[in-house]
Amino acid sequence: MGSVIFLENIPIEPPLEKIYRRLGYKKKTTAISSSQQKETDLFINEASSIIFIKGSLLRLAINYNNGEKIILDGDLTFNSKKLSVFLRDCKETILMGATAGNAIMEAIKEKTDQDNLAAAVVYDATASEMTDAGLDWIMDYVNQLIRREGKTILPRRFSAGYADFNLENQKIIHEKLQMEKFGVKINSNLILIPEKSVTAISGICC
Repeated sequence: MGSVIFLENIPIEPPLEKIYRRLGYKKKTTAISSSQQKETDLFINEASSIIFIKGSLLRLAINYNNGEKIILDGDLTFNSKKLSVFLRDCKETILMGATAGNAIMEAIKEKTDQDNLAAAVVYDATASEMTDAGLDWIMDYVNQLIRREGKTILPRRFSAGYADFNLENQKIIHEKLQMEKFGVKINSNLILIPEKSVTAISGICC
C-alpha cells in the first residue's frame, strides 16, 4: 500500500476564463463594461492573494473490479457500478484532495456581512475554480511521476456524490488522504470543511 503524499503549496494562478464562466459570463454573448471587468478582476486578485491551495494524494492498486464493486490495496472497498466502469481499464487508482483554506471562507463571510455581495460572489467563484485547478495540478503532477513507468492517468476524475458513488465514500477518502493534517475536516453531513475543499478519484492505465 502506498504512502500519502502531502502537497503544502500548490502553485495555482486564478483560471480567469473559468471564473468568469462560473459568474455567468459567456465570451461571445455576455456584454461586460470595462468598469465591471476592472472591478471583477480586482476582486479575483484580492481573493487569489489569500487562497493557498494544499492537497494530498494516495496511489493504490486495484485488486478487484467486477463491474459493480472495486477493492483497492488495503481492503478499501467501493460499491459503485459507475466507478467500476470508469476504472475498468485501470490497474491502479489515485485518491486526491485539495482545499483553498480557511482564510478565503472568512473573507467571503466578511464581504457578505458587509453587504458587499459583488465581492463575495467573485471571491466564492475564484475559490471554487482555484480549488478545482488544484486537482488538475495534482493530476499533472501524478502524470509526471508515472510517465517513466510508461503509464498515464485518466483525463477525468470521479467524485463521491456523483451518480451511484455515494457521498458516504467521501468520509473514507478524507480519512485515507489524512486531510485533517492540512486543516480539512468532515462534518456529520459528509461535507468537507472549509467549504472550498474537494476530493476525487482517477485511474492509472498502462
